[in-house]
Amino acid sequence: MVAPAAVSTFSSSSSSSPSSVAPRTHRRGLLSARAPLPPARTVASSRAPLVVSSPPPTPAPAPGHAKVDRSGRFCSPRAARELALMVSYAACLEGADVVRHFDRRVAARREPGYVFNKACVQSYNFMSFCGGPLEVATEEEAEKLMSQNEKDSANEAEVLSAPPRLVYNNFVLRLARDMLVAVASGWDQHVEVINKIIPQHWKDEPVARILELCILHIAMAEMTSKGTPHKVAINEAVDLAKRFCDGGAPRVINGCLRTYVKDHMNNGPSQAAESKP
Repeated sequence: MVAPAAVSTFSSSSSSSPSSVAPRTHRRGLLSARAPLPPARTVASSRAPLVVSSPPPTPAPAPGHAKVDRSGRFCSPRAARELALMVSYAACLEGADVVRHFDRRVAARREPGYVFNKACVQSYNFMSFCGGPLEVATEEEAEKLMSQNEKDSANEAEVLSAPPRLVYNNFVLRLARDMLVAVASGWDQHVEVINKIIPQHWKDEPVARILELCILHIAMAEMTSKGTPHKVAINEAVDLAKRFCDGGAPRVINGCLRTYVKDHMNNGPSQAAESKP
């Protein structure tokens, strides 16, 4: 996904400033499917392993994270956070208000003839994280991995591009909207804090870090406005970064949010719970 250079998440939608920083283009999920894996590279020895670039095997979704209700729709808080992130990202690209963008998307009519495959919801894995290259013994195994990655990508794209009311139940829609209201109300204050706690290379490329900045905004809004326990908010933010960001973003986000809790929240260091890297 390519973020246009005219968008900056260091200011609210009503006062966004231009940026000429070239964005990264490799992002997972949210608005498009994952890029297909490159062909396996064969090394000199016929018995040596092949190397393919693929997410490592991930465990089944943990209880409470990927649950669906009787209607076959997502009903977990993690689904609400992912939806809030998706809307925040899209709103930043458009320079729009996050709450209005959410309302517009939820109220949008389906295109004529559109049919959503509900089986995609059952197959969707909130705990599928990015990973490094994998080694496989044969080309058959490499092809199997690539085929599975393509299926997962198509499934993810189908879920995330579907009308929200077909994918999320009313609880998730209300929770996601509440998060976005909190994000909008605390945006300017949190921008000032984010500028203090993020690393310099993120400041140098704000357009390329829209997803990471949106994750920080959502986590901060949860802690300050929604009363979400610090450890929960930080761990959920780290997991979002593992799913949709690349490089060392999860570790940086973890460190930024721990610094925010320790130095910028009224509760003080005693409330800064340890979170996973």
